[in-house]
Amino acid sequence: MEEENKNVENENGEVIELDEEIKSENEGISISNDVVAVIAGVAVSEVEGVSGMAGGFAGGITEVLSGKKNLAKGIKVDIEENKAKIDVNIIVEYGSRIPDVAFEIQNRVKKSVESMTGLDVEEVNVHVQGVNTDVVKKEDEVDNNEDVKDEEN
Repeated sequence: MEEENKNVENENGEVIELDEEIKSENEGISISNDVVAVIAGVAVSEVEGVSGMAGGFAGGITEVLSGKKNLAKGIKVDIEENKAKIDVNIIVEYGSRIPDVAFEIQNRVKKSVESMTGLDVEEVNVHVQGVNTDVVKKEDEVDNNEDVKDEEN
């Protein structure tokens, strides 16, 4: 009697042995939701087009009082068994293509969390909470300053 799912023939007729490793690397290890949120927050902060994270009122007060940047701000994590669902609330920079930014966030968060924790990331939901228009204002100020310099010469 053959062992099920142990050996498979490929297109060339060669027999390939499959490793049936059940992800048991996290047995006895529990990873806090906050840790996963920080990992996801760092991944999100590296994506171009993200102006900031949209966190709740309490998160903003904590940042001001502690003087430290809250890397888990705007991120909600649900872990059940070995599977994670992550919600990310962001503010995008004006002029960024939102679908591209969201897709990049999903890829980076999934890759980072899975590689660092061994958890299976089932969902990364990106919620765009606002658009930062300060970038436009800064560009206008630079343009105005250049115009003034040109007029002086």
